[in-house]
Amino acid sequence: MADWFAPKRFGLGAGLPIAWQGWAVLGTYLAALAACLWLLGGDNPTALGIMLPQTALLAVVTWRTTRGGWRWRWGTED
Repeated sequence: MADWFAPKRFGLGAGLPIAWQGWAVLGTYLAALAACLWLLGGDNPTALGIMLPQTALLAVVTWRTTRGGWRWRWGTED
């Protein structure tokens, strides 16, 4: 799979997208969250039940498409 996200320089995880596919994934995620909040409201427990799987899916996609994978970085190695 291609690299869509850059690794964070410090810590664990991914930084900003580096390909249009990453930006599309991030934009779709933010649009889905905004639609969920707009349709259901922020204080509705159903909204949380919808947003948690969306966030988990974003984390999985980001993890699988981050250049070099997710590992702890100290900023000087890569």
